[in-house]
Amino acid sequence: MKCLIVDDEPLARENIMIHLQQYPEMELCGCFNNATAAAGYMLLNHVDLVFLDIRMPGINGIEFARSLGRKTMVIFVTAFAEYALDSYEVDAVDYLVKPLHTERFQKAIAKAMVYKDLLDHQGESRIEFSAQDFIFVRAERQFFKVNFKDLIFIEGLKDYVILHLPDQKLLTAMNLKAIHQKLPSALFIRVSKSYIVNVSQIRVFDNNTIYIDQNEIPIGNNYRDFFFENFVNKSFNEK
Repeated sequence: MKCLIVDDEPLARENIMIHLQQYPEMELCGCFNNATAAAGYMLLNHVDLVFLDIRMPGINGIEFARSLGRKTMVIFVTAFAEYALDSYEVDAVDYLVKPLHTERFQKAIAKAMVYKDLLDHQGESRIEFSAQDFIFVRAERQFFKVNFKDLIFIEGLKDYVILHLPDQKLLTAMNLKAIHQKLPSALFIRVSKSYIVNVSQIRVFDNNTIYIDQNEIPIGNNYRDFFFENFVNKSFNEK
């Protein structure tokens, strides 16, 4: 996987480089101290993944991420935890807070590898048919029946959505709004610009995050009130 590091701090760039040495499948193609220089390189070279700081002189990381193509993924690496929700507005694969921790970095790399494989094998995928209890998804020249009860959550990734199931992930060319309209509103709730969650799968949450197995799903500022009014309050009233 071809990757870049874009960070205005030399020590931060070096730290990411040290972590990347543990992953021979990651090919570091360059390090840049600003987004403009990185953009110039990417005009002539394909890049799969960018490790990107947020607060930088000139173009900041969020603005730069918005300009990237549909098959270039982003992992934000920043000292400021408060930008986490903003990062999901631009479909970031992950959000790491400095100083980096080996286990957390490993999790981000693993996620990026899975998503790259999904993007590389993307063909004519789409929702073919929806019924009361299931939908058919066409992916990799096959039809997959997805029962709503098995659909844990749905994640937006640029021009695609990823359907997270217990034993697999399916990528389909559709935006989150379009697929949300095909799902039963009593079972699925949109909790941010990038995530739809099956409410029957929710076991633990706080004011900002829903935790499902090893997944941490952010609750967006614009969706928080709706989530608490239509899931939390409703759940308490039903008891």
